[in-house]
Amino acid sequence: MNRFAELLDRLVLTPSRNGKLTLLTDYFRSVEDPDRGLALAAITGDLTIASVKPAMLRALVEERMDPVLFSYSYDYVGDLAETVSLVWPEPDTSPAPDRRPTLADVVSALQSASRSDGPRVLARLLDNAGTSERFAIIKLVTGGLRIGVSARLAKQALAQFGKVDVAEIEELWHGLEPPYTALFAWLEGKAPKPEKAAKGLFRPVMLAHAIEDSDLEKLDPADYAVEWKWDGIRVQAVAEGGVIRLYSRTGDDIAGAFPDLAEAIDFEAVLDGELLVGTPSATGTFSDLQQRLNRKTVSPKLRERYPAFMRCYDILQHGEEDLRALPFAERRARLEAFIREPDPARFDLSPFVSFRDWAELERTRAAPPHPIIEGVMLKRWDSPYLAGRPKGPWFKWKRDPHTIDAVLMYAQRGHGKRSSFYSDYTFGVWTGPEGEEELVPVGKAYFGFTDEELRQIDKYVRDNTTERFGPVRSVRADRKNGLVLEVAFEGLARSTRHKSGVAMRFPRISRLRWDKPAAEADRLETLQALLD
Repeated sequence: MNRFAELLDRLVLTPSRNGKLTLLTDYFRSVEDPDRGLALAAITGDLTIASVKPAMLRALVEERMDPVLFSYSYDYVGDLAETVSLVWPEPDTSPAPDRRPTLADVVSALQSASRSDGPRVLARLLDNAGTSERFAIIKLVTGGLRIGVSARLAKQALAQFGKVDVAEIEELWHGLEPPYTALFAWLEGKAPKPEKAAKGLFRPVMLAHAIEDSDLEKLDPADYAVEWKWDGIRVQAVAEGGVIRLYSRTGDDIAGAFPDLAEAIDFEAVLDGELLVGTPSATGTFSDLQQRLNRKTVSPKLRERYPAFMRCYDILQHGEEDLRALPFAERRARLEAFIREPDPARFDLSPFVSFRDWAELERTRAAPPHPIIEGVMLKRWDSPYLAGRPKGPWFKWKRDPHTIDAVLMYAQRGHGKRSSFYSDYTFGVWTGPEGEEELVPVGKAYFGFTDEELRQIDKYVRDNTTERFGPVRSVRADRKNGLVLEVAFEGLARSTRHKSGVAMRFPRISRLRWDKPAAEADRLETLQALLD
């Protein structure tokens, strides 16, 4: 267990991607089965411990210290696992090195515990662990590691460890289970590659690079097909051997949240496209789509109000024939022939955009025919379907973001490395008749600024706090005082949950307007005009 705890500590303190890859590959090389496989499952989010919930953890620690003192400590530290690991009473004696539990011992004890026994088992483990090990155990049970390592990066480390292509691992992944002993045996050259025995596996998606002005000068328009870039979520509809899957771009099966679409997959193929709601002729907004995302079950009423459909970009497999090595032009022709088979209310074809040169395409991109179009996609006619983000075959050319000037209203402490800074900002715009204007919140952002700008905003928040609500501070903001933030966002939607009546898509801080008086920030009518 101490090796896993040491790994988490070092990953938290290592900012660089290459540094994290080195730490992971060294861990996989030096730690035996099943501990390394369980660590991998924890990092990729595939390790489930149902017997303990964060609320139980808080109850346990509040039995051992004053709840108010714990609340102050948590507010200051900003991370539940780190706070509990620091304040938990130290054991009277440390176990001998040969008596320390392994990661497998800890996981087995937690997974075998019932819901009623879970808190007692967890308390015993924490009582016999040091600070670092307590931190690791709590991270296991809460499920949110917050160590700056994505599932994709963990798979990249596996590929580096075994000297294989990461796409090979991604294609096998959904047919494997923790602790991945067969996978590690293959990567170490001790066993053959695991067979893709499972049906309906995920195919690693092909991604595009954001286009730069200098790129267009080198590209011939005749070499590229252009499609609209729709504002939904990228999905993969897989039907193979009677197994139906609907994968997100990260390989998560989301069919449970979209059973109406999954039920319409009555073919033997793998399609790549965009998940949208509404109908092909009356497409809903991303805000409408969010009503159905991240749900375990969907009511008939929700299905009826926000029906799901898939706008198809590509076909990766038809029957048993893998089409990914074919040029895009051939795959597109196969898709156009295939798309006549499925239910047209659930599957339609993403249309091409006609253009003569890049100047004409730029004008078209700036004024698309539908409000949920984000921009355009450029795809080389001769490009095979390659996993990852190869430079050259595909480009994305998004619309320029909208911007407004808003006033900082509230600030909240961040987590992890930002736990000592006020880094999450709620901002608002003016509304009301002249002389009676008030600020109404319109969004929240926590990125888009540099580390130096973060320190400047943090100091401003501390110097201009008017009220405190736990980890949140209310910041001085009126017609004469206030910090103006230039906020960039991708789009707007109407919202009944927000007082302002609007919800922003991907808001981020694009500039600090120290020079601009708060009274000159934008008004709510500016955002409402964008909606209209």
